[in-house]
Parts: sequence; C-alpha cells; structure tokens
Amino acid sequence: MENKLATLLGFASKSGNMVSGDSTVLNEIRKGNVYLVIIAGDASENTKKKFTDKSSSYGIESVIFSNSQELSRAIGKQNRTVIAIREVDFAKKIKELLGGVPFVEDESI
Repeated sequence: MENKLATLLGFASKSGNMVSGDSTVLNEIRKGNVYLVIIAGDASENTKKKFTDKSSSYGIESVIFSNSQELSRAIGKQNRTVIAIREVDFAKKIKELLGGVPFVEDESI
C-alpha cells in the first residue's frame, strides 16, 4: 500500500496538485485550497497538533502517515513533515488507498 501511495504522491507533486512545508501548507489551508493534509508520523507532537487543529477548524481532513523520510522521498524533496493535496481526485484516491487508516480530526494526537 505504501508503494502505491508514494507513487500517487509523486504524481501529485509533479503535476502541481500538492504543496509541502509548514508555512506553505498553513497558507493553503487558510485559503481553502486543499482537500487533504498528510502529516508524517514522526513529526513533533506540536506539529501534529497544529496541523490537525488547523485542518479541523477549516473542515479539511488530515491523516498521520508513515514518517518524514518516506513522505519526503515520495515527493522528491527533503525534510518534509507535512504535505497537502490541492486536487479533489488525488485526495479521494489517497483516502481510498489509506482505507483503514483513521483520519484525524481531534486534538488527542
């Protein structure tokens, strides 16, 4: 599953349908330009809380996935702990691939 997801994230990145980096993702959330926020499992507790809270307050789903190394490798960038998907079809497909992974919408992370 992670391999398929990594491939899909790579396509989203190359097609311009994904943004990464803390400040960029926060700005895109505030503008309402994203459909899904993906946070690395090894991100700090502060980062997880900040992005799940911000996503939730704007009605955007967020999910914890893998780790920053896998996330970074999938999108071809270094040291990324958070990314956001800007295109609804990519977001739907990613959610479908994640299947049983719960989407985070509360503060208890």
